Amino acid sequence: MTSVYRSEQARAEVRRWCLDRIEGAGLAGARSEVMTSAGVTGVLVTGPKPRAGQPAVVLLPGTNMNAALCLPVVRAIARERQVAVLDLPGQPGLSEGRRPRTRRMSWYGRWLGEALTHAAPGPVVVVGHSLGGAVALACDAPQIVGRVLLSSAGIVRLRVPATVLAATVPWLLRPTPARSTALVRRMAAPGEGRVPGELGEWMALVGRCCRSSLAPPPLPPGLLQLRRSVPTLAVSGRYDPFLPPQVLGPGARRRLGVEVRVIDGAGHLLLDESPEAVLGAVREFCAARTTDT
Repeated sequence: MTSVYRSEQARAEVRRWCLDRIEGAGLAGARSEVMTSAGVTGVLVTGPKPRAGQPAVVLLPGTNMNAALCLPVVRAIARERQVAVLDLPGQPGLSEGRRPRTRRMSWYGRWLGEALTHAAPGPVVVVGHSLGGAVALACDAPQIVGRVLLSSAGIVRLRVPATVLAATVPWLLRPTPARSTALVRRMAAPGEGRVPGELGEWMALVGRCCRSSLAPPPLPPGLLQLRRSVPTLAVSGRYDPFLPPQVLGPGARRRLGVEVRVIDGAGHLLLDESPEAVLGAVREFCAARTTDT
C-alpha cells in the first residue's frame, strides 16, 4: 500500500481544508464516516430521503477530488433527491489515504460495494466522474440500478494533450496558486470564469501535500460486457481534453453499447463547469429508474 499524502502533516492540512469547506456550507451535520476493508470512508449525505421505489444518488468524485469540491452539484441534486458523496480512498479528502500498488480497480470495486451497504442501503444510481466513473464500472453491487458516467475513465485510454502536459510540469515542480489555476483552465472549456477560483487554491494544496495518481487503463472488455446488464448514461464535455466526445463516444458505443451525451460549453470538469446540466442528466436518468409501488 502507498499513501496519497507526503506526510502526516500534509494529511491533516488537506483534511482541515475539506472540513472547513463542508462546515462553511452548513453541511457539517450531513457528514459521517463508515468503516470498510479499505479503511475509513468519508460520507456526505443530504437531500430528502428516497420514496418507495425511488433510487438515491451516490456520487463518486474523480482524481484529486472529493465531497468538499462537489458542493454546487450536490446542492443541485439535493433539491430533488437524496445524494450521498463518497470520498474515494487513496485520494485527497476525508477517506483513508492508502491505496494498493496493483489491482487497484478490483480493490475499488470491492470498496464501493461495502461502502454502499452503509451509506445508501437501498437502490442507487451511481454517478461517477472521471476516476469515479471507472470505480462505478468496477463494482457489481446488486443495489446499483443505473450508472451515470461523467467524462469517465475505464472505457478508453485517456489522452494527455501537449497543452495540458505543459501546464502540469510547472505545477508538479512548484504548485503555486497561479500555476494550479493555469492547469485547471487547461482541463476546462475555453474562456474565463468557467470553474470556481477555489479550485486553483485546492490544486495548489494537492500539489504540495499529495502524490497524484495516474488515470486507470481501460477496464477488461469482459467486465464491461457484463456491465451492459445495468442501464448506463455516458456524458462528455464538448471540450474535454482527456476524453473528447470523438474518442469517448466510439469507445462507449463499442464497449458498453451506449451513446454519449455531449454537454456544450464544458470540458473535463463537468461537476464544476456545468452542475445544472449534470443535474438535468441525473434527473432524467433517475426518473426512468423509479418504479411504481
